[in-house]
Amino acid sequence: MGIEQRTDAGGPGPGARQARAATMRAVVHHRYGPPSVLESCQVGIPLPGRGEVLVQVSAASVHPGDYFVMTGVPYMVRLVFGLRRPRHGIPGRDLAGVVAAVGADVTAVHPGDEVFGWSTEGTLAEYACVPADHLAPVPAEVSVVDAAAVPTSALTALQALDRIANVQPGQTVLVVGASGGVGSFAVQIAKALGAEVTGVCSTRNIELVRSLGADHVVDYTRTDFTRAEKRYDVILDNVEAQPLAAVRRAVTPTGILIPNSGRGGRWVGPLGRIIAARVLSVFSRQRLRPFASVERHQDLLTLVDLLATGKVAPAIDRTYPLDDAADALRYIAAGHTRGKVVVTI
Repeated sequence: MGIEQRTDAGGPGPGARQARAATMRAVVHHRYGPPSVLESCQVGIPLPGRGEVLVQVSAASVHPGDYFVMTGVPYMVRLVFGLRRPRHGIPGRDLAGVVAAVGADVTAVHPGDEVFGWSTEGTLAEYACVPADHLAPVPAEVSVVDAAAVPTSALTALQALDRIANVQPGQTVLVVGASGGVGSFAVQIAKALGAEVTGVCSTRNIELVRSLGADHVVDYTRTDFTRAEKRYDVILDNVEAQPLAAVRRAVTPTGILIPNSGRGGRWVGPLGRIIAARVLSVFSRQRLRPFASVERHQDLLTLVDLLATGKVAPAIDRTYPLDDAADALRYIAAGHTRGKVVVTI
């Protein structure tokens, strides 16, 4: 499939930059709604602008954030992604694939390089345009499916534990939702940082969480960790199954609680929980540190090292072909994923 180096801002499909002649297969949504709004169709291949790379996508992972953007709920996401309809009609953020072309001023990557990272213009397609500093090389030991599973979830776990909590060797870390997308990475990253790690999950996921390296596992169907005697230096709560006041009981007097979860209401989503955590932190020696992960190229390179050394390995729950992307997002919405869900192209 050739790529003609011209632009057509009025061409078919989502996005401002389109190739006149060349098209690609993509999953598109023209309005907010459930997975049924997604359709597979032919759209123009985007052209890389200055500082951008065109990636031929091999795999793209999906996560709850993609579901929120697709549905437009909570409504606050529309302030970023389009008030009345999606600004970028192709969903998806994480990807792995091969560099097909580069724009002006790009010197760090070259056509033929195998890369992974994130795009803000959609990845559930055969091609995606990505800023060059949003990409890193796929380690030789890592498959493209595994690489596609990494960016958003692993960056969130890394920044929560390393940058926000500053986890030190010997500290105790509790990961709530240890079998999920972020949680499965958090268990491994906490271990890589030298912590004693406890994972909270359901009965069916105990062996998975142990295989990720957890020193201890709490089955939440049998034990309420908030009422146990054990206290933790750091708690990363990816579930919001318990009120903040209850989770705080399991934090040491000067420990850190990171609430990284919650759909909340239809309007502001988890914002209410974030505000409550900030207020409570003012009146306590405990530090409640809700945060929003920020895409940092240096953190992506840190993950490259962790992947290359085997300290972190994605747990893949299911893979779906591109035409079944709607089913992948339905599965994500059910909230019982074991690791990551990946769409292969």
